Amino acid sequence: MMNQNMADMFGKFSELQEKMKQAKSELSKLEVEAEAGGGMVKVKANGQRKILSISLDEDVIDPDDAEMMEDLIVAGVNKALDKAEETAQERMQETYKDMMPGGGIPGMDMSKLGL
Repeated sequence: MMNQNMADMFGKFSELQEKMKQAKSELSKLEVEAEAGGGMVKVKANGQRKILSISLDEDVIDPDDAEMMEDLIVAGVNKALDKAEETAQERMQETYKDMMPGGGIPGMDMSKLGL
C-alpha cells in the first residue's frame, strides 16, 4: 500500500513538472504594459520579466532634461516588471490549483522558484 502511495506521489510530481514546463513556455508569450509620466513612457514586458519594448512620447525627449527621461524610463520599467511578476504568479497558481487539494499552493512564492 505504501508503494502505491509513493507511485501516486511520483506520478503527480511528474505531472506537476510537465505543467510547470508548459506554464513557463506560456509566460514567454504573455505581455503586460505599464506607463509612467502619464503615458509619456510605455514599457512592455513578458511573463518571464523580460523587457520587450519601450515607447517614448515626443514630449519626454528633451535633450536639456535627460535626467527626467531617465527617471521616467526607470519608473516604467519597474512598473512593467512588477506587473509581469504579479501576472506570472497568478498564472502559475492557476496551473497548480487543479493539482493541489484546496487549490493552489498556499503561501508559495513563485519568484523563489525562478519562474
